Parts: sequence; structure tokens; C-alpha cells
Amino acid sequence: MFLQHLIADCNGISNPIRMFSSHQISDATDHFDPNCSILDPSSCFTWYMGVIEGRSYVIKRFTEPWHEDEPYNDIVLSSRVSNHTGFLKLIGSCLEFPRPVVVFEDLEYTVLNQRGSIGHEDAPLLPWNARLKIAREVATAITYLHTAFSRIIIHRNIKPTNVLLDKNGTAKLTDLSHAVTLPEGKCWIEEPVVGTYGYTDPTYFSTGILTPYSDVFSFGIFMLVLLMGRQPHLVEWNGRSEFNILEYVKDLQERGEPVEFGGGLNDRRLGQMRMFLELALRCCEERNEDRPKMILVAKEIKLVEQGSLEEDGQI
Repeated sequence: MFLQHLIADCNGISNPIRMFSSHQISDATDHFDPNCSILDPSSCFTWYMGVIEGRSYVIKRFTEPWHEDEPYNDIVLSSRVSNHTGFLKLIGSCLEFPRPVVVFEDLEYTVLNQRGSIGHEDAPLLPWNARLKIAREVATAITYLHTAFSRIIIHRNIKPTNVLLDKNGTAKLTDLSHAVTLPEGKCWIEEPVVGTYGYTDPTYFSTGILTPYSDVFSFGIFMLVLLMGRQPHLVEWNGRSEFNILEYVKDLQERGEPVEFGGGLNDRRLGQMRMFLELALRCCEERNEDRPKMILVAKEIKLVEQGSLEEDGQI
């Protein structure tokens, strides 16, 4: 199955993928000891740090019974984008377990939490410049998926917990398990709805038609989370109170009330935050044709970031 996916994706021409043995992976993770887990586990996979032949690696173990082909999809597409700075560098995989294990370069990663920060959920938000940089780097990575190849790749699951920061604070977009490669020359495809509630494009959700603008919508929600430091969707334990970040912001604007930006107000940053908010809302427009393309989103975030650097005298 792995070879079928690999050949279908690249016609047999791909980056070299090293095959690790189950013995090497088990020794490196102490038989998947939770104490070797280095990042908060998701519902579908767990990250470990392990040493194989004297070299440190980050090891991703799929733990849930996903659709059978999704882990292979992750390996194949991770191989394709491995040399881009916006993604983890794939080293190899192991197919000797019930579900594949994937091995990446170790750069002392941390994972963003559901509020777009690091550490526990109540941790302080990252500085505004750091959040802006993360947004720009993730936008650049998505743009690469949409534009770098003859067939468009749609990520389908953009959210903070699929973004890792390396030791230098560079954002890496991860988890290509759900990604879809469109037929050559096509800009949409009909697909069963897959993604994370709160980030899923409502057009895709209602029609099953997947386009690059579905990623644009999800990224717009990601921007709102970074800006406000709030999860996109919450339901109180009694089920009586529900919060939707996009509806909340739109309601505030309709009533002429200010949006509360996370991390505390700073007059020097307020203008950039407002520009960032306006761009996020354009990404989340109801109709595809009203949303900007991802390449334009990345360019606009860069302009906002450059204004921030100019104020600090860094450029």
C-alpha cells in the first residue's frame, strides 16, 4: 500500500526514505514508554524522542484505527515537502507495526496548544511578534502546498496543534494524513468531509466540494485563535453555553464593540492587530470567491510583520 501511494504521487521519483526496523524503533522509544513522549499526544498519534545509532529523532506513532491509507498518505506527502523549511524533515518510516511509524529530524520541537501558545492551556500567550511570525510561516507552508506542484495539495486539517516550533522558533506545519492531492488541472474535488470541528470550511461541510479556499477558511480561524488566544469552539459541560470564535467576532462588530485581543493591549501593536483581524475575517468569508488566495494571505501577513519590525527599528 505504501509503494502504491508513493508511485501514484510521484511516478516512482521521490526523496530517499529510510526504512527502520521495529527493533530500532522499540529500543529508541523504550517500547513506546509514555515517559519518552515529548509532545502532547493528539487523539490519533503520539510523538516520541528517541536515539537510533547515536542520532536523535522525533518519532510519530499512529495510535488510532484511522482509515487505512491515511498514515501512508502522511509519509508520502511529508517526503514530497520534506526539503521546505515550513515542514518537518522526513527521515524514514517503519512498517513493521500494526500502523506505520514515521521518523523525522529532531530539532527540539514544541507543539502549539489549542490556544495557539505553548505549554498548558492556561499558559500566557506568546509575544505578538512571535504569533505574527508563526502565522506568516504557516501561511507560506500552505501556499507551497497550493502552488509548488502541478497538482494542488489541500491540507484539510490546519489548526494550532498541527504546528510545531523548532528550537529557533520556526513554525512547521505537520500532519498530512488528511491532505488531498487534486487531479492535474483541477481546482476542486468532491470528498467526504474530514477535518477538525471549529476549523472546517462551512462550504466544504455543506457541499462536500473541497477547494484550496477550504484551507484559507481554516487558516483564517487559526489566525483568530492566534490573535485572541481562545479556542475556536467550546461547549460548556452542561451543554447550555456554546462559543464559536467567528460568530463571536462578527457579533461584536455588528454591535460596534471592540474585539479583545489576547496578550494584552499595546498601542504600538493595535494597528497591526486590527489589520490581522480584518485579513482573518476575509479568509473566513462565507463564499469562496470572497476569500483571498493563500499566496495573497501570506503576502499581506508579511507586510503586517514588516510594519511591526519597522516600528522596532529592526529593518
